[in-house]
Amino acid sequence: MEPSIIEVKGLRKEYGDFVAVDNLSFSVGKGQIFGIVGPNGAGKTTTLKMLSSLIRPTSGSIHMKDLDISADAVEIKSFLGFLPEESPLYEGMEVDDYLMYFAELYCVPKDLAKKRIRELLFDLALNPDGKKIGDLSKGMKRKVAIARSLINDPDVLIYDEPASGLDPMTSRYITDYVRSLKQSGKTIIFSAHNLYQVESLCDRILILKGGKLVTLGTAEEIRKEYGKIQYRLEFKVDDIADYTISEVVKEVDESYVVITNDINVVNKTTKWVASKGGDIVEMRTIVPSLEEIFLELMGVELFVD
Repeated sequence: MEPSIIEVKGLRKEYGDFVAVDNLSFSVGKGQIFGIVGPNGAGKTTTLKMLSSLIRPTSGSIHMKDLDISADAVEIKSFLGFLPEESPLYEGMEVDDYLMYFAELYCVPKDLAKKRIRELLFDLALNPDGKKIGDLSKGMKRKVAIARSLINDPDVLIYDEPASGLDPMTSRYITDYVRSLKQSGKTIIFSAHNLYQVESLCDRILILKGGKLVTLGTAEEIRKEYGKIQYRLEFKVDDIADYTISEVVKEVDESYVVITNDINVVNKTTKWVASKGGDIVEMRTIVPSLEEIFLELMGVELFVD
């Protein structure tokens, strides 16, 4: 396992009597993609803003590269890139000028900045053609914001909903681009509502609810701990009247379907169908997705057809 580049311990943020983040602890390994998910109001954005030193925690600690963010925020910002969910741009500027302006803020030498801007525009398939930022599409504006977050070539990226509100094609492009950033050695922490995106991208996932950690691990670890594997058996028989193995049997077209968490029910039912001279149409295992597990952890009742 890669050594930790980020260590968070006992993080807490209060706004008066309201606790937005409560005793949150986790670590992020170098070169990992670390996802933070939760419903609205769970504390995701507050956590990311504390990690970016935009707001101070009420208590607890954050260390990056062994630096304490409360004492070394300026040094940490030199290797950090942050992308907020709502990222206002200077819409009267052209893209190249805008990116050069931020390169100057980070004291990137001019020749290096020009080279980096060319590379970012190419990598992000950004072709502004001299347009001002205000004349660009929403997807292109988001790409400009991502380019801005990378202008200082940071080691650590903190992205709040990087593909939020974008069309499916642009969202997919940005998801693939985030994956490529990991391959180039960057460490990425991001939040997203798209659980399929999180599951496909993240090495580890933290689930928040009400500012508190619900669970933390790889998608497979979370699935093993909380996922309820179900079995779906579809069969045909002439007479179902004396079937008593499972209480729930659905009639689908000309077949009968049993869905159960108990493999013994499946085994007994297949034997019963054989004894009746019937046929097994289909038998399959239903493995819950991360989204289904997330909804159950949030208290949303699910139904499987």
